Amino acid sequence: MTAAARVLELLVERGETLAVAESLTGGLVAAELTSVPGASKAFRGSVTAYATPLKRELLGVDGALLAERGAVDPEVARQMATGVRRVLGADWGMATTGVAGPDPQDGKPVGTVYVAVAGPDGAEKVTALRLNGERADIRRESVRSVLALFSAELGKNASA
Repeated sequence: MTAAARVLELLVERGETLAVAESLTGGLVAAELTSVPGASKAFRGSVTAYATPLKRELLGVDGALLAERGAVDPEVARQMATGVRRVLGADWGMATTGVAGPDPQDGKPVGTVYVAVAGPDGAEKVTALRLNGERADIRRESVRSVLALFSAELGKNASA
């Protein structure tokens, strides 16, 4: 069973839903989730906010934060996850933001990635990644990492 299938199965068992906000992954997380038959039972949808202004306009990320730190930041990832959860009316939100390359962005080197999860009862977690490889490798590993983070948070939330 894939990571996407596992998290969707857990969500269905719990009667909860998921929304995704993506930047560097450009829809790959949503594609991974929707490749699972029956994903619509738990997956609400996604926002691909690739352009920095969309993070503010669609997801409610603080404009001053974006101006000060840029889009590649742990707090931006956290706000993207909470924002997509709110905007799409889901129990859980996941987010990816980072630099896939080939060039640095916002003063951050290629391979700098933040993945975040936000859920019920204030559950929030952000993980910083330092990934190596080509652009496609960084994007693929970002998808794997956000799904792993979400799976771990679902497990913690269930036992809390």
